[in-house]
Amino acid sequence: MTNPLLKNWDTPFELAPFDLVEDAHFAPAFEAALSAAQAEVAQIAEASNDPTFANTIEALEASGKDLDKVLSVFFAMAGADSNPARQKLQREFGPKLAQFSSDIHSNKALFSRIDALWAARDTLGLTSEQLRLLMLTHRRFRRAGVALVGAEEARMRAIMARLAELGTSFTQNLLADEAGWHMALAEEDLEGLPQFVIDTARAAGEELGQSGPVITLSRSLIVPFLQFSPRRALREKAFRAWEARGANGGESDNRAIAAETLALREERSHLLGYDSFAAFKLETEMAKTPQAVRDLLMDVWAPAKTRAEADADILTGMMQADGVNDDLAPWDWRYYSEKRRRAEFDLDEAELKPYLQLDRMIEAVFACANRLFGLEFKPLEVPLYHRDCRAWEVTRQGRHVAVFIGDYFARSSKRSGAWCSSMRGQAKTPKAQGPVVMNVCNFAKGTPALLSYDDARTLFHEFGHALHHLLSNVTYESLSGTSVARDFVELPSQLFEHWLEVPEVLAEFATHSETGEAMPDALLRKVLDAANFDMGFQTVEYVASALVDLAFHDGAAPADPMAEQARVLGEIGMPAAIRMRHATPQFAHVFSGDGYSSGYYSYMWSEVMDADAFAAFEDAGDAFDPATAARLEEHILSTGGTVEADELYTAFRGRLPGVEALLQGRGLVA
Repeated sequence: MTNPLLKNWDTPFELAPFDLVEDAHFAPAFEAALSAAQAEVAQIAEASNDPTFANTIEALEASGKDLDKVLSVFFAMAGADSNPARQKLQREFGPKLAQFSSDIHSNKALFSRIDALWAARDTLGLTSEQLRLLMLTHRRFRRAGVALVGAEEARMRAIMARLAELGTSFTQNLLADEAGWHMALAEEDLEGLPQFVIDTARAAGEELGQSGPVITLSRSLIVPFLQFSPRRALREKAFRAWEARGANGGESDNRAIAAETLALREERSHLLGYDSFAAFKLETEMAKTPQAVRDLLMDVWAPAKTRAEADADILTGMMQADGVNDDLAPWDWRYYSEKRRRAEFDLDEAELKPYLQLDRMIEAVFACANRLFGLEFKPLEVPLYHRDCRAWEVTRQGRHVAVFIGDYFARSSKRSGAWCSSMRGQAKTPKAQGPVVMNVCNFAKGTPALLSYDDARTLFHEFGHALHHLLSNVTYESLSGTSVARDFVELPSQLFEHWLEVPEVLAEFATHSETGEAMPDALLRKVLDAANFDMGFQTVEYVASALVDLAFHDGAAPADPMAEQARVLGEIGMPAAIRMRHATPQFAHVFSGDGYSSGYYSYMWSEVMDADAFAAFEDAGDAFDPATAARLEEHILSTGGTVEADELYTAFRGRLPGVEALLQGRGLVA
């Protein structure tokens, strides 16, 4: 019991004692907690008494809590502050967790008890939430293959274990490629770069032990370099390295992993009786069918492509006016698009960025959460896993609600992207517990840290996910927070992005890093006027990725995913100067696990709703309208997965929306 991961955490709010945790603690804690969880499940399955909701469903809900604690710490650190020891443990834990899950979901005695409860559900006097939990548990076992026997059951176990290995390898390969490349810049290469890019490049060089500035594959550094560097050859070199992540040959190449993953997913779906993995995966989503997804994406593709092609003609003309007699290339688009934005809107990212200080934008998201939902945030001085992390206690009317942790800066030990995770979910049983929620981002470090407008939007987006956890008010943890359909989970996050563009929010919190002055009205108008600038590009790169993801899983798995990617892009007429937002070897949403596999479309499905949902506030004449905010919390943010997603949205808005609100919101209507 000297292992801090296995002790009761006598800490503020029962937070993990990160200051006491060492890498050597993880393996023994994992093995002990896994063994305890296995024993708990066996006791439920082998009970001699008749099954009841309490001794079966609620007992399953309460099982494995020690394992959850160990893994919450481990995966937080492995994702945001990786090292060789943690990567090795990820490779070891993945198959064991897959085996544990398979053991549970193939346990015929356990399912017999669950099935008996399901058959008698109308006589059990269950609450609506209890009935929902029973239904989801029964469905989860069925979809995991509990009916399989013999060789088919053994094969399903092998597939799930191998998929866990492949997902871990994919993620670690991508991290290795991102951490293993940089491009040194000579003094003359700094020409045309704003000071914030130069400062970030110098800081990156210092972190890597270089004597001068470098460009890395961190999005917060490479994107502004592509926007501002007038040196086309350097832009091309950087872009090609960015594009080649996961496809450089050798041990970190992800192409074979992608092919094997797709083949195993197809086999898994066939074992379960589905025509394709997409049909299996979408059965439980709002979209329901691959065709419904394809229809949505193609409804958006046509106007987005038309807009992007018109933009490409303009950018080509600008490039040729610069004396570059060549076709517009992917490493040219951001550079000339930035020049065009400055020309058409008189808006310069370098002029805007000093007004988007990270600390002030954090204040902004907290203030919006306070005005909408009455949440208050007080800094906490507690040990965390990295010195860059910060924590706040979240309260409402003096009552503890949650702990919120922010980890905002890019580093080589952190995987790319941005995400929200819950180290502990909200629940009322077996004991009341508030959530512990994390937002993890990859912003460039600085003094002060300055954000691009896209960075600021990401901050609001991830905090929207956090609100889904913070405001959860359900009985069972497995139904809390973001435990909803994948194509509904992005609604709160994308909806919260809208408050970044509320003029009074920017007017109050977008203050200059040196003078402290508020963003001038003229600049504020430029920002809002340019909100849909380059939306053709942004929509095309996203929809192309979603269509490729769908094609990978809707039908026979391609033996060569790269060839299938090329086929799909050729079929839809992908503009030559735009690349997929996530090419296959970097598509972590799809290949690091199956959370977004056949589901990358869900951002756009949710956007159909978020555009319409924010219109409810606009219809009320106030972005902070109390009645609308109360309905949003009651019907969406507090309910977790206790009700079907379409019912929740209809309860909030009175109807389901069409694609028109999305097209209008993106400025893609004539």
